[in-house]
Amino acid sequence: MSWGLEIVKAVGLTIAVFTFLAVVAAMLGVLLERKIGGWIQSRLGPKHVGPQGLLQTVADTIKLLQKEHIAPRAADTAIFNTAPLIVAVAGLLDWIVIPFGPNLIVRDLNIGVVFFAAMASLTVVGILVGGFASNNKYSLLGGLRSASQMISYELPLATALIAVAMQAGTLSTLGIVNAQAQRGWFVFLQFPAFVIFLIAATAEVNRVPFDLPEAESELVAGYFSEYTGMRFALFQLGEYAEMFAMAAMATTLFLGGWRGPILPPVIWFLLKMYLIVFLLMWTRWTFPRLRLDQLLNLSWKLLLPAGLIWILITGFFITFF
Repeated sequence: MSWGLEIVKAVGLTIAVFTFLAVVAAMLGVLLERKIGGWIQSRLGPKHVGPQGLLQTVADTIKLLQKEHIAPRAADTAIFNTAPLIVAVAGLLDWIVIPFGPNLIVRDLNIGVVFFAAMASLTVVGILVGGFASNNKYSLLGGLRSASQMISYELPLATALIAVAMQAGTLSTLGIVNAQAQRGWFVFLQFPAFVIFLIAATAEVNRVPFDLPEAESELVAGYFSEYTGMRFALFQLGEYAEMFAMAAMATTLFLGGWRGPILPPVIWFLLKMYLIVFLLMWTRWTFPRLRLDQLLNLSWKLLLPAGLIWILITGFFITFF
């Protein structure tokens, strides 16, 4: 393919993925969050804007677009304005290696799992610099908490990815899905890795019980306390894009990806992905927030040793059985 067609393809796929994230991940995700939270807590949730409240997130989006952008007088303006873009772009880049079907993938990289982990880590950079540039104590603490979380949960997340890659014999996301066609879903063969991945992914996207960077009861809103309007919306877009990306990667690694009978591959992929999203939302409305030291103890003293031991067990079975 010529470089011109490559550019056209890249631009088209970027628009398609960004539209998917903005509409399906962010707007629909917020509506699902409110409806599921209301259901779990015996509330009605949004009911008044549109039929059964279906247009509530559309109204919220229009409201955010109309709000004035205000930057603190003592903030580092350049970094302050760049941070939301870093978070949103990081959430967008995760989806490059997510396969929605056998031929529905932006780019099948032979190091797809490594690329995903690297892009997911960029979100923390945006959160940290956004909190630092705001010249606000609560924002700075939220950014520093995010950095400390990254140090703790990235390693257990990596052990889960390594175990699955060892089982499949490849780092390609397409290759991992194809390997499950022969050996069955890895959620059965790699169940400990699945549990570690979900816990680490919850911390990765700053979801309860690991939402320490934005803990409202302690830090007002944490790292985005000073952000208004569309820049605040970009942080929310990045957070929901990251959550859906983690659910999509869990579907790819453990639930057989797009594979399933009768229904089209994309439908199967979305059904599995939304099952993981529902599980993450259910967790948010069920558990209380942990303290920072509890998160660090969980990551360093439990998840990391368990992940390393599981890698040894996986290697042993692959070598001898």
